[in-house]
Amino acid sequence: MTTIPLSLHVVHAHDGRSSRSNLTCRYKCGDACFHEVPNTSTGEYFGDVVKTAMSRRGILKGGAMAVVAVGATTALAACGGGNESGTATTADPSSTLPPEPRGLEFAAVAPNTEDAVVIPEGHEQAVVIRWGDPVVAGAPEFDFDNQTAAAQEKQFGFNNDFAGLLPIDGSSTDYLLVVNHEYTTEPFLFRGYDAENPTAEQAAIGLAAHGLSVVEVKGENGSGRLTPQMGRYNRRITGTTEFVLTGPAAGSDFLKTSADPTGTTVLGTFNNCSGGLTPWGTVLSGEENINQYFANAESVTDPTAAARLARYGVEGAASERKWERFDKRFDLAQEPNEVNRFGWVVEVNPWDPTSTPIKHTALGRFKHEAATIHVTDDGTVVAYSGDDERFDYMYKFVSSRKMMQGTGPAAMRSNLTLLDAGTLYVAKLTGDSPDEIDGSGTLPASGTFAGKGEWIPLLRTGEDGRGESLVDGMSAEEVAVFTRQAGDKVGATKMDRPEDFEPNPVTGKVYVALTNNSNRGTEGKAPADEANPRNKNKNGQVLELDDDHAGTSFTWNLLLVCGDPEAADTYFGGFDKSQVSPISCPDNLAFDPAGNLWVSTDGNALESNDGLFSVVLDGERRGQTKQFLTVPKGAETCGPIVQEQRVVVSVQHPGELDDASADAPASHWPDGGDSQPRPSVVAVWKV
Repeated sequence: MTTIPLSLHVVHAHDGRSSRSNLTCRYKCGDACFHEVPNTSTGEYFGDVVKTAMSRRGILKGGAMAVVAVGATTALAACGGGNESGTATTADPSSTLPPEPRGLEFAAVAPNTEDAVVIPEGHEQAVVIRWGDPVVAGAPEFDFDNQTAAAQEKQFGFNNDFAGLLPIDGSSTDYLLVVNHEYTTEPFLFRGYDAENPTAEQAAIGLAAHGLSVVEVKGENGSGRLTPQMGRYNRRITGTTEFVLTGPAAGSDFLKTSADPTGTTVLGTFNNCSGGLTPWGTVLSGEENINQYFANAESVTDPTAAARLARYGVEGAASERKWERFDKRFDLAQEPNEVNRFGWVVEVNPWDPTSTPIKHTALGRFKHEAATIHVTDDGTVVAYSGDDERFDYMYKFVSSRKMMQGTGPAAMRSNLTLLDAGTLYVAKLTGDSPDEIDGSGTLPASGTFAGKGEWIPLLRTGEDGRGESLVDGMSAEEVAVFTRQAGDKVGATKMDRPEDFEPNPVTGKVYVALTNNSNRGTEGKAPADEANPRNKNKNGQVLELDDDHAGTSFTWNLLLVCGDPEAADTYFGGFDKSQVSPISCPDNLAFDPAGNLWVSTDGNALESNDGLFSVVLDGERRGQTKQFLTVPKGAETCGPIVQEQRVVVSVQHPGELDDASADAPASHWPDGGDSQPRPSVVAVWKV
């Protein structure tokens, strides 16, 4: 096997931002990183709050690890200067450290740029399902050059993100696989795509390729392979599926349109990024970068309405996909409220393919990366969610209702209302060492980045579904629909793109992926603080909360400050940095049954492909980070599921490089040959 050196000290794309291509930025998030930061609020900076309060009282040394690259012709090993960079070590027999935690005894995969999913030696992999594969009865086989909207409505959607597996009662091997389809990249959907003149059919295909898929999958004893089945639960949810709005904003004048004068019914869901499984058997999905789908914001002249649009990043004339040419609901000049009907947490009952999905307005409206659930010992349900934008906020919702045990219809009906009554909070953090934070990422003398926090109440929703605003100068409906402005008013802490929140099912601690923020500390922007300790932060960090789940206080620390372990501004929970894998731009989080953290990345700024990493949380190995797999070039690692017998990831936007398109593909994954790249879900298991 040939090894090729790969330098980790590189010039990064996007002027110090992540390596995500410009094309991906255009279609995934509407070029969010290239536009002015929507949060222009002038509330106290984190450091000011802390100072005011206080005034009142390295990589493996040696050879590179071998890896297995299915579909690849070579494996790349990374090496650097004095220490060879690129892989973490497996347990050293002479080490005084305790053995690695159960499930983490794999040889770390080296950074690489293969057009393949690269996995550890001793493991196998197989594609579970691809974009265009049949999902529901009557779906035709995928034909790239003869796509139709009618076919796509029955086929697996594009750019899979969150993935969840729900066991099917009565079987030890079979599951429902539920997957989000975040966005479409039209230059990769169609040959000869004219971005200035899309056709009506292309727009309809794009609408159909968004949403979610529910697919029965069959497992095998002794293997991690999953095979799709044409089962009774299978379902496609698209950009034209009917949703019902519940909670304090349902029926609000802010949500009424000419097509829905009641303000209670919405067609479609868009930009569904990550999500979560609930203990009562449903799926929560976050609507994220919804701003990019709506045109003619510049036609809105009312100052209040214009300011609300700007705070959500809605701007300009024509949209990227130009759906407004075929459906007036995407034209703000004709339907100014349609945009307010997106940006919610969506709940889907996958066990009833005839059920109407829900948009929960009690959880607030912003760029939800996801919503994930923790249930306290007394049955109180807590939902955590991050707003994935530079300098935006972290939220939680505490239900006033208790979860009903059981899996029958009565329990499901009751539990589907859990997120419709309770209190929505936003987070405010303070640091223990504010005078030591200078934006360089230098670790405080205490040896940790740590502090305290409080949850500030914004909105209380009663048993009758009516809201009570807890923010001066805003109505309950305004807080629900324009939640970002409510966070501004109460001085919430500006974070570095808070993405996935995940409560640890073993310890109850809560973890947050903060992906990056190239604007941190730049002129006119919030400076570095202890939870966001680096200016022009291109690599991100992972935050650990010890939360009083149903209460309003928490303590916090940074588990990881990501990047090249040889760089002075990185931190791996105190673990030896010469014994970790380099990690950049944490995005999605997951836990294995033993309570180990797994982190997937998006936009690796270290000039290698994105990947999935394990992180030890406790004991002498706390902070030990190892790369388990990498995804093909141009792709993002999404939706990790880590079970005893398998790891599942969604491979999103393979081959999305700036000089590529359907006419000149840069990737041929997963099918090889001269095939078009297809976003897919992959299972990996130990042999």
